[in-house]
Amino acid sequence: MPTQITQRESNGRIYLQVEGEMLIDDAVLLERIADEIRADSGLHVTVDLADLDFLDSESASVLKRLQGKDGISIEGLEIFLQSAINAAERNAA
Repeated sequence: MPTQITQRESNGRIYLQVEGEMLIDDAVLLERIADEIRADSGLHVTVDLADLDFLDSESASVLKRLQGKDGISIEGLEIFLQSAINAAERNAA
C-alpha cells in the first residue's frame, strides 16, 4: 500500500496522519512537509504513525532526525517501529 499523508488541524496543532508503507523517499517527503508547515504556520506539528504498516530502516533514521526537531513530535509508534528507530539511532552514532 502506498504511503498516504493526511493533514488536519486541531487545538492549535497540525496533525500529519501517515498510513501505508514508508520507504526512504516517503520519509524524506514527510520531513519536508513537516518542516514547511512548521516554518509557515508556527504551529506544533504532530506526526501520527499509528496506521503505518511498514517502515524500512532508512526511513527510521529520517524519523529519528524529525523527532529531534523543535516543534515537531511523533505519536503512534508501535513497539516494532520504536525498535527500528532505536536501531537506526545506534547505527548513526
